[in-house]
Amino acid sequence: MCGRYVSPDDAAIEREFALTREGGHFAARYNVAPTQNAPVLRRIDGVVRLDALRFGLVPFFAHGQPGRYSTINARAESIESSASYRGPWRRAQRCIVPALGFYEWHLNEDGSKQPYYLRVLDQSPFGFAGLWDRSVAPDGVAIESFTIITLEANALLAEVHNVKARMPAILARADRDAWLGASPDQARALLRAYPAPLMSATAVGTRVNSPRNDDPGLIEPLEPRDP
Repeated sequence: MCGRYVSPDDAAIEREFALTREGGHFAARYNVAPTQNAPVLRRIDGVVRLDALRFGLVPFFAHGQPGRYSTINARAESIESSASYRGPWRRAQRCIVPALGFYEWHLNEDGSKQPYYLRVLDQSPFGFAGLWDRSVAPDGVAIESFTIITLEANALLAEVHNVKARMPAILARADRDAWLGASPDQARALLRAYPAPLMSATAVGTRVNSPRNDDPGLIEPLEPRDP
């Protein structure tokens, strides 16, 4: 799964994703957490936009009210059948969530959990494959939100995230345009585990456990080499 990640600033996003825009400024974030707003890329009326959406999808049928169950991650195996995600999938409401890295927790033999910072070595920033939706409350206020798609872990993530062995769907650079604009069948073919040799995992301190902490020190390694 993927519940915490590092989000780049808007200048880095614009350079990497060849985006020209006017609008609000997005600062780098080092501990994006569920319910917070974060930048996502999506195609609206043929134009790729960078917008701030809520992390944790609120389905259109929820009348603007987040549900009891977590919707920060959508399993790739059930996006076509899940009540929360089949609508956005059918309507091709796909998005890209820009990131510099993300965190996962390893369960140690003594029951403690060690956080790791995961990076993609051949892209910076890179993009998670996501879905977005719009839900309108009875008072007319609309909430736009997103979820990150997950799938079975590669060898590296299976070792780090050793309880559930899941990982976020990371898009190859060459697949970004297709993810935003291709047919559902073509888009589904892009959902595959990113190659483990193109990723790194570094143990970091437990300050990342609290979403109140959000600073560059969170990604400082505890050890000089990857596990």
